[in-house]
Formats: sequence, C-alpha cells, structure tokens
Amino acid sequence: MQKWKCTVCGFIFDGDAAPEKCPNCGAPKEKFEKLSDEKAQLIERSRLSNALHVKLITLLTEVSEIADKGVKDNLDPRCREIFAQAKEMADLIAQRSRTEIQSHIGKGKWG
Repeated sequence: MQKWKCTVCGFIFDGDAAPEKCPNCGAPKEKFEKLSDEKAQLIERSRLSNALHVKLITLLTEVSEIADKGVKDNLDPRCREIFAQAKEMADLIAQRSRTEIQSHIGKGKWG
C-alpha cells in the first residue's frame, strides 16, 4: 500500500491512489504527493514508536497516581520513599516520552 501526503496540511493517506480530496482539509487530489518507499517505511516505524510512547505515558500516569496514593498513605518512611521515588521516575520518563513525540513531529516522523 502506498502513502500519499497532502501538501496543504500534511495529512498522510494510506491507499493505492490519492483520495479525491483530503479527509482532513478538503484539498483536491492534485495536492497529494506520493511518498517514496523509504519515507513510507519511516512513517510506519514512527507510527509504531509513537504508539509505544503513548502507551508508556498512559501506564506511567497510572504509576504516578498509584505512587501519589502511597505517599499520602505514609505507612512508614521506607514505603513513602519508594512511592515518592516511583512518582518522580514515572513523571520524568513520561515527560521524556512526550518530548520524544514532539521531536518526531518536528522531524516529520509522525504519519
């Protein structure tokens, strides 16, 4: 399957031919360019990586929320320390993943 990029809004369309109009901005078929096999493969890989980042962010948000509850419970200093560390690391890694997605978007590696 080929990949077609709308030169007006950047929408990526998967299909054997460009659509009659862009599903995103309504630009006509003539505004689509066929992407090279190399660019199309990069988009497929980027879609996978970005989906994994989104899933990771979702899971880390849950870890952060659980850790918050553990900190508030404050059973003993050691437990509180573990939960506080878990929250700090989950928040940091989630932010790094968000930054990586932002970087991918800036480099056109989104799709």
